[in-house]
Amino acid sequence: MSDHPTATATATAPPADRRDSQGSATKSRSHGAAPVRAGEPNADDDSADELLEALGYKAELVRTRSTWHVAFMSFVLASIPYGLATTLYYPLQGGGPVVVIWGWVLVSLIILCVAASLGEITSVYPTAGGVYYQTFQLAPPSIRRVAAYLCGWAYVVGNITITLAVQFGTTLFFVACVNVFESEAGEPVWRETTYQVFLVFLAVTLLCNAISIYGNRWLHHLDTFAVFWTFAGLLAILITVLAVAKNGRHDAAYVFGDFEPTSGWPAGWSFCVGLLHAGYATSSTGMIISMTEEVEHPSTQVPKAMVMTIVINTIGGLLFLIPLMFVLPDISELVLLAQPTPTIIKSAVGSSGAAIALLLPLMVLAILCGVACTTAASRCTWAFARDGAIPGSKWWSKVHPTLDMPLNAMMLSMGIQIALGLIWFGSPVAFNAFSGVGVICLTLSYAMPILGSMIGGRKQMQGAKFPLGKFGWLANGIALAWSALALPLFCMPAFIPVTAASVNYAPVVLVGFAIIASIWYFAWGRKNYRGPPTTTFDGVVSQGPVDAVDVTTTKKE
Repeated sequence: MSDHPTATATATAPPADRRDSQGSATKSRSHGAAPVRAGEPNADDDSADELLEALGYKAELVRTRSTWHVAFMSFVLASIPYGLATTLYYPLQGGGPVVVIWGWVLVSLIILCVAASLGEITSVYPTAGGVYYQTFQLAPPSIRRVAAYLCGWAYVVGNITITLAVQFGTTLFFVACVNVFESEAGEPVWRETTYQVFLVFLAVTLLCNAISIYGNRWLHHLDTFAVFWTFAGLLAILITVLAVAKNGRHDAAYVFGDFEPTSGWPAGWSFCVGLLHAGYATSSTGMIISMTEEVEHPSTQVPKAMVMTIVINTIGGLLFLIPLMFVLPDISELVLLAQPTPTIIKSAVGSSGAAIALLLPLMVLAILCGVACTTAASRCTWAFARDGAIPGSKWWSKVHPTLDMPLNAMMLSMGIQIALGLIWFGSPVAFNAFSGVGVICLTLSYAMPILGSMIGGRKQMQGAKFPLGKFGWLANGIALAWSALALPLFCMPAFIPVTAASVNYAPVVLVGFAIIASIWYFAWGRKNYRGPPTTTFDGVVSQGPVDAVDVTTTKKE
């Protein structure tokens, strides 16, 4: 039986004028408006807002993004090559060039299936709640509420911790870039202390939040700049390292076939653990869904952008990784470094000045990636809070009247990131925990609506604006298989034997959030949380699958 008895009654109700939560009539903004159904918006901005209202929400954010704007932001969220540069340590230790190149190709093909699956679902349910809202609509009625609650927490925690991983990765990357300069042979110019690293992390976090807050109206222009900046940097790195190659070049057999695991794990499992590199870089795939309420035509633009971005990222990643493998120094020395990329580039060009010039595009891209992740994390936190699923929801669900963005939710996300950043004082591998728990939570949240769709026989996908057709079952199956592998995989330490300093703290952080979510659910949510609103009739908000309702927009005389 459904958790929401109002759903059945509402589904059979005749079409009526939609009203907002204060009971005021919501009028059509265009003459002769056609009926609005879930997943079937008209091709104008008004219909996007009308569809959002049909899904149960009032439009509060400004729609300024086009298909390319969404694609560019999605690209910046992954920030290839920066995302690959900061986690290159994992595949090098997992097996070297084979894991770097073929691991990237393998995961990219898998994530293409994830993106296509989520894109199809998003074309039916385009809200900032993203996979959380979609899970509520697609899960079996008997578990709909609990499934949505769990998915929502995983999605929010994933967004926040992956943003934290980006900010902390940027910090460690900046330190490594500075240390391409040496005070004397073999001595880095900056022997950073723990508190210095934390202060740099704090500065990076505050900067990204400030840009996202005060530059909100121009962020899509920043994303567009980032794409051209990225490929200019990629070409500079590709041409320079291959042309100079001060220490020589490996042959193609080494680049595409050398496998040297040094992690201590058995060879096959070592390869899998090395996939965290590609998994981290592509984990942002579904984060862009949180921006749908700022997109002009979300049912078509967001799905296309998600798939388009994976293809662009795959190509960009290969353009970055293959040249580095041709000039790769001794792997046994690289795996001792937390951030090996600056060392690889310096070794190839033979000059600190030239190395920092090539690293500069990655350093700028790191900040732009942090801004994009900060923005997406704030939107999903806000969307989850407006349904009362987070303690203090009334405060976190407010939209700032002049900045046109959820400022309070962004401050909550930032506060959690800074608090978790304190783990750095207890463990030098804290970054592993941040990236690991981010990938785990996002992967889990992506899997839940896909699983719900498959359990329902994919019937809700009929009439989707981004249909997968017969390919849907295959794409969905591959996406779920990846999720089943990724969840335990990214809880593993990068190498064995495990010490107190090298243990993977991702499960600890994950369990901590699970405890908070469980306490809040049993203390408040079990009696009060009813899931997201889905449709309104005469001022009454109900919970139930929107595809059971024919929501017709009528213009009152």
